[in-house]
Parts: sequence; structure tokens; C-alpha cells
Amino acid sequence: MKRVHSREKEQFKKLFKQENIDAFEDRFKILEVFLQTERHLTVSELVQLLNDSGYSFTPDFVRDTLKLMCRFGFARKNRFDNGEVRYEHRHLGHHHDHMICTKCKHIYEFEDEQIENMQVQIAAAHNFHMLQHKMEIYGICSKCLKDHIQPMSLIYAKQGERMEIKEFTGGASAHMRLLSMGLRVGDKIDIITNLNKGQMVVAVDFNRYVLGHGLAQKILVEPVRS
Repeated sequence: MKRVHSREKEQFKKLFKQENIDAFEDRFKILEVFLQTERHLTVSELVQLLNDSGYSFTPDFVRDTLKLMCRFGFARKNRFDNGEVRYEHRHLGHHHDHMICTKCKHIYEFEDEQIENMQVQIAAAHNFHMLQHKMEIYGICSKCLKDHIQPMSLIYAKQGERMEIKEFTGGASAHMRLLSMGLRVGDKIDIITNLNKGQMVVAVDFNRYVLGHGLAQKILVEPVRS
């Protein structure tokens, strides 16, 4: 990787000077700090890393430099799960995909040659010329799954998660109401929306259910393991 980073720095010097980009020395310092981490960084996180390295640049200057780095192919901008904009390295000839934990928000990179080949084959089978692609897998990492192995109230489940109903609480009245709606212990449910203290929508097979906060609180669930 050191060899790759060294090549990136040489390319950066060549292109930025060739294009007469202003404040070259400061922008090069930002590249050096950016290459020192394998994290997917927000602008504010990169500003903090620069501060830790003894540099003081405004967020606007860092953002502008990242924009130039994306333009010239040294960085890639992502917005995982419609969250904050994050930047990662873009090394030529190297492709990877991402797994994002919906609990802790950690981003895992992975490479799989079989998946890459399969995508090319699928595109060819449909007479489709693929220009670019990306894969993002959302789920729960092993650490978060271990931390949340005990049944929890459905109100804490997040949109996009798949849970299994383990128990109903709240007495016979709530139990009967849930049963009359068609929900059963052991059902695998998909969380469609969860508006915190408002209503939430879940799905079991092809049926959707609207649950109020109070009723959803009485349903204990666990994450469904793949």
C-alpha cells in the first residue's frame, strides 16, 4: 500500500501543478493526511485529523480540496444510507464494495472476485454494457449482533431491519389484539418505517401492519440471523 500511496502522491503533484491549482502545498498536506487513514471520512473528521497533525485549515478549504481530489480521481464521495457525505481513497485499478452496520454505522470494505465476475456475466446476458457499479450491504455486524442478542422492544428496531417476534408482553388484552391483527410469535417481520414515538409500519410476508408506539412496545423481537 505504501507503494500505491507514493504513486498517488506523484500523480497528485503532476496533475495539480499541471492544472495550476492554487495553494498546492496546503492541498498536498491534506492528501498526505487523507492517505494515512483507511476510514471513510466526513469533512469534519478530516479537519480533526489535520488538526491532530498540526495543520489548521478551514472546513471550506478542506471540502474544496476533496472536491478537486474527486475530480482528478484521488478520492470518491459516498453517502451511505442517505447519511453524511463521506470520502474514501480511490486507487486506480482497485475496486471494493461495502457492508454498513445499521447499529454502529461502521463501514466494512470487501472484495469478491466471484461477485465481480457474476455482475459482468449478468450484464452481458441482458446485452447491457456496464460502465460502473457499486454494492452496499446493510445489516448488523457481529459485535452489535452479540450486544443485542437479548430480546428488545420492537420500538428500538430500525428501518430496513428484519426481526423475529419472540414474545408479547402487556397482558391478555394486548396479546389478543396482536393475534387478531395477524401477528404471531415466531413471525419474521421487516421494518418498513419507524417514526420513533409515532406509528411504525412492519411487514410479515406480503402483509403490512401499522402499529402505534404503545402496541409496538409490547412486542419483543430479536434480529434475524442470515
